[in-house]
Amino acid sequence: MKWAIVMSVIFFSTDNPLWAQDLVFKSSSATVSLVELYSSEGCSSCPPAEAWTNNLRNAPGLWKDIFPIAFHVDYWDGLGWPDRFARPEYTQRQRDYAALLGQDSVYTPEFIVNGHEWRRNWLDGQNIPSAGAQKDGTLTLTITGKGKKLMALYVPEAGTPAEALMLHVVLLGFNLVTDVQAGENNGSRLEHDFVALGLSSTPLSSNAGKSFQSETVELKSFTEDLPGAVVAWVSGNDGAILQVAGGWLPVAEKK
Repeated sequence: MKWAIVMSVIFFSTDNPLWAQDLVFKSSSATVSLVELYSSEGCSSCPPAEAWTNNLRNAPGLWKDIFPIAFHVDYWDGLGWPDRFARPEYTQRQRDYAALLGQDSVYTPEFIVNGHEWRRNWLDGQNIPSAGAQKDGTLTLTITGKGKKLMALYVPEAGTPAEALMLHVVLLGFNLVTDVQAGENNGSRLEHDFVALGLSSTPLSSNAGKSFQSETVELKSFTEDLPGAVVAWVSGNDGAILQVAGGWLPVAEKK
């Protein structure tokens, strides 16, 4: 197969009056870095990891070469402080990585970069692992309907074999603050950027071997916080991340 197209439609739950026109986010054809942090407000080792991730707001390659996401897991919730951002599906995603990577257990904070565990030293100034020069095709996101619909178009490089593909979309929150009242971070004021507010994954079906298309799915934020950005990526049947796109969203005042 020479080429393929992926089209999907996703409904957002946020009614945002600042949407004056459609938004389009398009990746380059080069491989980019999807940086996943698995974290929890109940973990005393996590605030430094979140602070490092928050600083990526100033990275020159943000939304071009680097796409950060902070997934809050729920296995800390019963240990003194329930994290309002934690979701079982984020925990399951981390457990799936652990099984795939041969890890004995899951832990926080944990970084996964492009599907690979990244153990970094907070004091060594280590850069995000390079994604390399591989060409993975382009992913284009078009958001319409005042932010309620997202259409994704993925065009792989020539020679990419047909396989089962998945589309994943995450809404991200910024400038979110929690005053922790119990647990390991009792008395701390935690600041969050890039925190996942909702994750939707849907299979993409093949259309005559020339395109991959998903059914319409609904994407909801699991908190009352307004999303400030969106990130979407396409993965193969082995979980490999093929391409990523996303960027800032207009943010309205909360009603």
